[in-house]
Amino acid sequence: MHKPLRIAAVTAACAVAGVTLYGAGAATAGQTTANSTREPYNIGLLAKDIDTYYGTTLDANGVYQASPDSPYAKDLARLDAAARAYIDKAARKALHKGEKPAVVFDIDDTLLLSLDYEKKNNYGYNSATWAAYVDRADRPAVFGSPELVRYADRKGVEVFYNSGLSEAQRSAAVENLKKAGAEVNLDAGHMFLKDKDNPPSYLSGCATPGTWTCTTVQYKSGTRGHIEKDLGYEIIANFGDQYSDLQGGHADRTYKLPNPTYFVG
Repeated sequence: MHKPLRIAAVTAACAVAGVTLYGAGAATAGQTTANSTREPYNIGLLAKDIDTYYGTTLDANGVYQASPDSPYAKDLARLDAAARAYIDKAARKALHKGEKPAVVFDIDDTLLLSLDYEKKNNYGYNSATWAAYVDRADRPAVFGSPELVRYADRKGVEVFYNSGLSEAQRSAAVENLKKAGAEVNLDAGHMFLKDKDNPPSYLSGCATPGTWTCTTVQYKSGTRGHIEKDLGYEIIANFGDQYSDLQGGHADRTYKLPNPTYFVG
């Protein structure tokens, strides 16, 4: 997960106040506070609002967990319900037309929750500690997301993963997704990770062996384009916790999952 712009966003404060920023369908407007000329929201209060939003608790093993009764969990439940209804309808329509329907999921904070890392690192980022955290392969599931993966699979929809994790983190990602209950299509043909040493030809516009200039949007939309144009699937839905997971087209509908702990441009 490359996070060049890891910042705590004001999203959590808005969510706690009852402002709906996460909805089914096209993503809402992105955060713009980084260029604000007004005094930013107090970071100490924001951290408390994030804890309230997640219902953050420290479990017996010293791991920060989100509460299943939290506003975060309720936002996810609403999104999941809408996504299931849409997938059911869109899958039947696509299959009737002879198309191959597919869904695409980001991994970090779309399927696997990184709250413990964010909390213990004061919502900061360090590549070495992040890599060690991913390699432990013990992140909890994002509420409802593994079930949504399995639901799409049961409806005859091909499941793909499109993640900013590196190729070196593949085995840990697969192990963690299995533990979380998202054990569907975890092979290399369905899970796309960043391979900066040997980037695929469909990213040739921004990546060559040993040289990687792709933005998150270029990498993710380019991968979705490959799934549609080269593999012959119709992506009916794309799920991610960042707006950059969703931008760039190649998806009939996008679903923005809540994540107030960092921002990837």
